[in-house]
Amino acid sequence: MRIELPKAVERFGSVRFGELQRVFELDSGLANGANASREQPIRQVPYEELSEIHKRTAIVVPIKGERLKLVEGVLCGIPHPCLIIMVSNSPTRPVDRFHLEADVLRDFCTFTGKHALLVHQKDPILTTAFEQAGYKEILNRQGRIRDGKAEGMLIGTLLASLAGKDYVGFVDADNYFPGAVEEYIREYAAGFAISRSDYSMVRIAWHSKPKIVESKLFFRKWGRTSSRTNEFLNRLISHYTGFDTEVIKTGNAGEHALTMELANTIGYSAGYSIEPNHLIDLLERFGGVIEPPAKSRIKDQVEVYQIESRNPHLHEAGDQEHIREMSYQALSVVYHSRICPPKLKTELRREAVTRGFIEKGTEPTKPHYFPSLNGIDRDRFRASIESTPYGRMAEEEAESRHRVS
Repeated sequence: MRIELPKAVERFGSVRFGELQRVFELDSGLANGANASREQPIRQVPYEELSEIHKRTAIVVPIKGERLKLVEGVLCGIPHPCLIIMVSNSPTRPVDRFHLEADVLRDFCTFTGKHALLVHQKDPILTTAFEQAGYKEILNRQGRIRDGKAEGMLIGTLLASLAGKDYVGFVDADNYFPGAVEEYIREYAAGFAISRSDYSMVRIAWHSKPKIVESKLFFRKWGRTSSRTNEFLNRLISHYTGFDTEVIKTGNAGEHALTMELANTIGYSAGYSIEPNHLIDLLERFGGVIEPPAKSRIKDQVEVYQIESRNPHLHEAGDQEHIREMSYQALSVVYHSRICPPKLKTELRREAVTRGFIEKGTEPTKPHYFPSLNGIDRDRFRASIESTPYGRMAEEEAESRHRVS
């Protein structure tokens, strides 16, 4: 891949936000013995380097009742060296969708020779594992794992860590273009290749979202939800820097990846708020505005890369309630940030009332938060799932990585 370095950066404490980066070539060829300079404004990341990073990467695919043909396409787009971790929260009655997903994944692995982990979010063994490992925040009042995409992402991240992977990335299961999935994961690797920090995040900005307007395809750049989320995050940063900024372009980026060091360090929030909350947590934890949870971490620089894809993004169209909920949760996570200034809170509350999210005189609902995965007892968690297929697979992956090292 040939990709430009960020033309400018916005620094917020120890966090370094790069401006949107362009991709010049999806495949820039082999290195042929040449060593690319890190100082070049346009960096070639050769195939060998991408492949080596893919070997150390797990791709988590949260799934809940998506069409099986779409799931097949998404699996097809994941580069071969990556470990696939599919976390399902699909219904098992009246039709066992999870069984059908397992069948699709089994056939895919048979024909491709790939390894993959499959787990259901409501697996009782998984529930026991979290309880015994001291991570009860993921459980609901009935003592089962909560519903939600964020919870599935947490499960996938922990399994990726147990499998010994250095990077974890996420792709949605409803993407119509397998080529777009492949591009996102190659861009994750390219971002990590140009990074200088063990605490890095790569977020994808879609090139466009096609929709049919008057019987023709119209390639829309930004949706209203994304625009508003980006605006609120940028205004939060501007309040503290004193300079207006538009650096955040990926506030709702479902397609993103993290180094395992960062994935284990940051906090999480439930539902659709998880994507903007990743950025909020970085500002709170590394920004120097408030006391960080771990004082030693404030000295570590965090790098956030935002890469604009070349493929258009076409996924299953969500209904209006889905879009409203995503907008509301993004607004809520900014509103309840510990560093959100009073003036911005007032404007967010007014926005929530205007859009019918809340009644006048009330506040947006506070998201459910999850602590850092660094606090979980991994030995107990591993022991609890060792009898399961996904537990054995994670152990085999970790042992394989150890032998290679």
